[in-house]
Amino acid sequence: MTEKRMSRWYFGGLASCGAACCTHPLDLIKVHLQTQQEVKKRMIGMAVHVVKNDGVLALYSGLSASLCRQMSYSLTRFAIYETVRDMLGSTNQGPMPFYQKVLLGAFGGFTGGFVGTPADMVNSKHFVFREEGIRKLFSGASMASSRGAMVTVGQLACYDQAKQLVLGTGMMGDNIFTHFLSSFIAGGCATFLCQPLDVLKTRLMNSKGEYTGVIHCLRETAKLGPLAFYKGLVPAGIRLIPHTVLTFIFLEQLKKYFGIRIIS
Repeated sequence: MTEKRMSRWYFGGLASCGAACCTHPLDLIKVHLQTQQEVKKRMIGMAVHVVKNDGVLALYSGLSASLCRQMSYSLTRFAIYETVRDMLGSTNQGPMPFYQKVLLGAFGGFTGGFVGTPADMVNSKHFVFREEGIRKLFSGASMASSRGAMVTVGQLACYDQAKQLVLGTGMMGDNIFTHFLSSFIAGGCATFLCQPLDVLKTRLMNSKGEYTGVIHCLRETAKLGPLAFYKGLVPAGIRLIPHTVLTFIFLEQLKKYFGIRIIS
């Protein structure tokens, strides 16, 4: 008889909240960098600027909105991905093929992106509900959903696949080192996949009517050259990779100590 632990549907949301508490200052600086019209400051310069002007606690400005986003966006995508994966895994012999993980990740991420748009909107800019109304809360929902799909493919599908490959070598067991390595790879994949959409999404959410839509924003950004889509790639990686690593380490620990016990 072997004992296996399975994740509960809400673990992904909890793990993401834990990771968000650690990486929130990097996220805040990334938004500041992407919304400056010309490149005036780099990452360290922007951090110093924020601390000098508003104090150290300003780096945690909007943490409640960030946690609200994780409990809507991340909870939804993890719940969909992990529940369906575990259901299919219990009926099939062996792990899911990679293309199925990608499709499931895209669907979970797209749904999570839509559900999390209002919290993301609050997180991205100072937003007054009474003045701007409920429609503005879902401004940029298509972009947020597309980005959610890309991130989830990069994080969840690539994490599962990387972990499967690492364990398949027989050199490492199912331990924290395997989780770290797999999640580091997944974070890199997610950063590369979603950065162009991330740039467009931030520009759209912070626009004051200068873009007629996603296509117009895409054309205007393309005029700045292909590297404009990867503006802020290093800060995005510096935030998203640690966030991914922490999320999966927290998730695996939650699963290990509080997961559903399966005796087979």
